Amino acid sequence: MAVTATEVAVLDAAPAPAPARRTRLRFLRGGKTVTGLAILGFFVVLAVIGPWIAPYDPDKMSDDILRPPSGAHWFGTTQTGQDVLSQILVGTRGVLIVGFVAGFFATVLAVLIGVSSGFLGGVADELLSALSNIFLVIPALPLIIIIASFVSDAGDLLIAVVIAFTSWAWGARVLRAQTLSLRRRDYVEAARATGEPTWRIICFEIMPNLTAVIASGFVGTVIFAVLLEITLAFTGVADISNWNWGTVLFWAQSNQALAQGAWWWFVPAGLCIALLGAALSLINFGIDEFINPRLRTETGASRKVRMRVGFTPVARRDRTPDARTPDKEPRA
Repeated sequence: MAVTATEVAVLDAAPAPAPARRTRLRFLRGGKTVTGLAILGFFVVLAVIGPWIAPYDPDKMSDDILRPPSGAHWFGTTQTGQDVLSQILVGTRGVLIVGFVAGFFATVLAVLIGVSSGFLGGVADELLSALSNIFLVIPALPLIIIIASFVSDAGDLLIAVVIAFTSWAWGARVLRAQTLSLRRRDYVEAARATGEPTWRIICFEIMPNLTAVIASGFVGTVIFAVLLEITLAFTGVADISNWNWGTVLFWAQSNQALAQGAWWWFVPAGLCIALLGAALSLINFGIDEFINPRLRTETGASRKVRMRVGFTPVARRDRTPDARTPDKEPRA
């Protein structure tokens, strides 16, 4: 029996779903990133207005000695009657200044040396790589201790510059490796073929693809600089006349606050350090998820792909009856 065209399998696929609209600022949709930026923004506001809203002079002594938190002193007082809340508010600025200044200069050095080394290659790559390897093994803490012993007033900016000078090498190595994988891409070769200058290729073809890596390195350097600054102040290496959270812990440890049961002297500073470190770490995790699609989750920078019914075309036989062919064969 002849087979008509209506009995041939036809493609009856469901219409393809409309392309999803690209979400703007996908990086800011992650819960980790939003939480980290909110906490960091809170500390930035405190760093700006902290000295103005401090209820007391952090150096002023009073007769309220080792008083627990109360309405007059929200975070209590020290052994000399100084207000702990005022010390925390005033010290926030120094911590953030050291962290962001060190992170900025270290990132600039890492970008200049790492990207130039990976893109230029040859003798320039060997020299810049050797320079990075030398600075990679220079310890920051002993160098700062030596500088502080020769400089009478080792302020926050000097400490930030020394930290930046000794912490750029690791970021430069990472950027060099990324640049080596990008410099032979088709769009870079096309830019070379059209006669684009080297600086333009680096700035407009290479750098946009390294933005997330640079941001992650900057946040990591800020974390390292903040913790190192607090460590220097806590050990008494930095100038203890400049208030920061490490200075508060230094005086609490020197006056045996734990033995005297004055928990309010060191707990607020420790909580501030933990919150700031957690905020920067969450931002760094958000950047990692933005860079690496394998780390993304439904609540993170993007959503998981779900299969939909009708997404794959399905071939089926048309069941519309035809006048030329009987619906059922006659029985004998």
